[in-house]
Amino acid sequence: MSTSIDHARHTPYSDPGRHAERLAAVPADPAALSAVARNVIVHYLASGAELPVATRGDINARWLEHLLTLDQARHPAPLAKRRRLVDRVQGCCRDHTLFSVGVLRSHGVAARSRVGFAGYFIDGWHHDHVIVEAWIDGRWRRFDSEIEHPRATIPNPLDIGHCDLDTPGFVTAAQVWAGYRRGGVDPETYGVGPDVPVFRGARFVFDQVIYEIAHRFGDELLLWDAWGRIGEPGSPVTEEDAVWMDEIARLLLASDRGDADAERALLERYRADPGLHPGPSVLQASPFGDPTIEVDLASR
Repeated sequence: MSTSIDHARHTPYSDPGRHAERLAAVPADPAALSAVARNVIVHYLASGAELPVATRGDINARWLEHLLTLDQARHPAPLAKRRRLVDRVQGCCRDHTLFSVGVLRSHGVAARSRVGFAGYFIDGWHHDHVIVEAWIDGRWRRFDSEIEHPRATIPNPLDIGHCDLDTPGFVTAAQVWAGYRRGGVDPETYGVGPDVPVFRGARFVFDQVIYEIAHRFGDELLLWDAWGRIGEPGSPVTEEDAVWMDEIARLLLASDRGDADAERALLERYRADPGLHPGPSVLQASPFGDPTIEVDLASR
């Protein structure tokens, strides 16, 4: 079994399947592909528009091929051709990122999704967020394909520098967990939103680190899927789980610093530990409050 991941190759989640030609026609340039991602996908909560109830199930399109099938059923046209906002595929940051990663991999560019928190939407709050990380010009470059225009807190969405916890940029879930365990982070300011009391805090950050490692190694699952040691929202994190997570976060942070040994150890740990790696199925919850269901990951 390989001890590394080729991020230029499609995963089952980013594979466009029957839509390969459509996706390959999208340029690999971050600005261009981000514009197309926003044209195809609309955030199910943050668009400012009243989106159709009939298409809200779009948000569970975990496979890029499925997402593109939804789009093409409504718009059998090139992906760059303008879609009306209300007719776009409903999704979130994970989907904008998966689309962008899919485009880049279709062009042979190494790319992966990074899971963490963005401090550039609301002052003093850190939203759970997913952005793109691609190997461009000899470095891992991060960009947010969901954001169209620069703002004071993110002057260049197409090249987001690696930030520390005191900067209102993007930080990984592992950074936040490590900061929390050092006593320098209030986890109650990290979550879905300041008006959502349950989906925040230490449990939420803990679960996000599991999402982070899964996405890093090609299991780009939905942000409301559960498996392994992902816990009930709002539940306490045991000291045993916290110590277990400390080592995972340490390996993630070392890997981001370019430690190849840590990256190999992290991948081996991910593959071997059922607390980290999803099995043949996951539990899919719903941001709309629909019943939780078990989803067979082999039934693409």
